[in-house]
Amino acid sequence: MKSKVFAGIALLGAMTLAATACSSGAGGGGGGDDTITVGFAQTGSESGWRSANTESMKAAFSEDEGFELIFNAADNDPAAQISAVRDFISRGVEAIVVAPIVEDGWDDVLQEASDAGIPVILEDRTVTASDDLYAAWVGLDFTKEGVMAGEWAAETFGDTPTKMVVLEGTTGSAPANDRAEGFAQATEGTGIETIDSQTGDFTRDGGKTVMEGFLQKYGVDGIDLLYAHNDDMALGAIEAIEAAGGVPGEDIQIVSIDAVKDGMQALIDGKINYIVECNPLLGDLAAGLVRDVLAGEDVEKTHFVEDQTFTQEQAAEVIDSRAY
Repeated sequence: MKSKVFAGIALLGAMTLAATACSSGAGGGGGGDDTITVGFAQTGSESGWRSANTESMKAAFSEDEGFELIFNAADNDPAAQISAVRDFISRGVEAIVVAPIVEDGWDDVLQEASDAGIPVILEDRTVTASDDLYAAWVGLDFTKEGVMAGEWAAETFGDTPTKMVVLEGTTGSAPANDRAEGFAQATEGTGIETIDSQTGDFTRDGGKTVMEGFLQKYGVDGIDLLYAHNDDMALGAIEAIEAAGGVPGEDIQIVSIDAVKDGMQALIDGKINYIVECNPLLGDLAAGLVRDVLAGEDVEKTHFVEDQTFTQEQAAEVIDSRAY
């Protein structure tokens, strides 16, 4: 993504833009008010964040909004997801939306969609394929999320020798790669040392299992900081820390990314120390882009939604008003 032209969009402004596009009456193939058939290839249902993202997409691409949505969740199997996209192409959908499980391996199927005249919108995650093969991408700045998490860690621990373990997201995925890179940038030159790092596949069970292994290897006293690439893995790690007799948030401080309600509650309870948001409500933006592309309008290639950060006090102030 670094070689692309970035067009950052604040969430409120972006949603206003999407709403305007949705009310324009533009449809696929010049069909005016005709229903637009869209295939959506989701990663799976691995986390609370993903569930909220799916609901946002289904609401935005509903019949009431003028769409027929063909939905597929690939259970985090890249081959199955690519197969689903090929099925969308064979069914002649008017547009395809994909949340790519991993970044690599998309060149051929995206070329097939292009050859069939079907525009592709990427949602949430990115790909390494040429940006000529998709119409636009909408999502979050994963590298910036990692930087924000790392800045908190750097400020909290500074030059103090700190033993850190990392719960990585799905291997090869854009958020796992970028969040690791951003955190490393922000903590360079500090006393933070990564003593172990393994994937928990963005799942609560995965986070718990990997953290159990870390604790067996290093003990509660041998770990100062946990960096989790998402809240679900952090929540699983909390279970493992408590089962080992430790106090999460005190014996082992935790920084994670997502800001789903369960994670925010753990932050309020003092079991997580800091959370960086990753907003899952991308449906209206994606639907607006589909309408604009099918209407033949020029669209920016890349659309960023702004993220926030939360301390314990800030989480307590907003948790009741949040939609996810």
